[in-house]
Amino acid sequence: MNAAVSVRSASRWYGDLVAVNDISFDLGPGVTGLLGPNGAGKSTLLHMMAGLLKPSSGQIHISGEPVWQNIGMYAQVGLVPERETVYPFLTGWEYALASARLQRLPQPEVAAQAAIDMVELGDAMHRKMGGYSKGMRQRAKIAAALVHDPHILILDEPFNGTDPRLRLQMTTMLKELGDTGRTIVFSSHILEEVEHLAEDVLVIIGGRLAAAGDFRQIRRLMTNRPHAFTIRSSNNRALAAALVDRPHVTLVSFDSDTMEVKTTDFGAFTEAIAPLIQSSGVELHELQPADDSLENVFSYLVAQ
Repeated sequence: MNAAVSVRSASRWYGDLVAVNDISFDLGPGVTGLLGPNGAGKSTLLHMMAGLLKPSSGQIHISGEPVWQNIGMYAQVGLVPERETVYPFLTGWEYALASARLQRLPQPEVAAQAAIDMVELGDAMHRKMGGYSKGMRQRAKIAAALVHDPHILILDEPFNGTDPRLRLQMTTMLKELGDTGRTIVFSSHILEEVEHLAEDVLVIIGGRLAAAGDFRQIRRLMTNRPHAFTIRSSNNRALAAALVDRPHVTLVSFDSDTMEVKTTDFGAFTEAIAPLIQSSGVELHELQPADDSLENVFSYLVAQ
């Protein structure tokens, strides 16, 4: 119960559909990424952590207190849901101010302005949110969640609809918040988003926790798994002849004008392929992973 967030054997089902299945973990200060493909159960888990859904079984505590039907918890928790929750007839300023007043802050105007400045929405704060872009609406939601300076921040797919500049700004902001001792958990189905922001990661697939811990170790598991690549070149057979002698290449097969190469060492293959193409005198037309979907990656993790 010393953890900021404690999840114990939490499950949630809807009739015969099990959305979250017997998940346990603890979260402390810093940024944790909740990684998984669409439909894995990430949103359901975050909604239970935020007290919006009651676990069908198990328990979830924040700062030692149960989250379900605990209104006082929201004084220390900020939630950014994936679903659109902004009101198009309000300005960004009015939205943040309403959130500050709902939190009964002593100086709601000051708190609202600080939150808007933090997400860099000042230039558009007096425009109605109905005219905002997706990225601007995301910033407005984050400002409303940060207005009361919560110790725990829960974000569901916060980078959806954001451009590269905004994504960088949000990443920097969340890292700084995590460095101050806050507990931040965010979900994503994109590996690179988690890699740039989180040191710890929870990997969820099919409602189950497939892996948890240091991101670098889990990333190594993902990278070191068997890989397949699809290649098209000006002379596939000449390139295949150069590849088959490599100890990390286990199979080379042909299909029309493409060939598939299977390797046991992702790093060794990616380092060797460019010199091999050059020495073989062929022109490379296409090189891409053939099995790099998140579902394949996570299925491999589950098998481990």
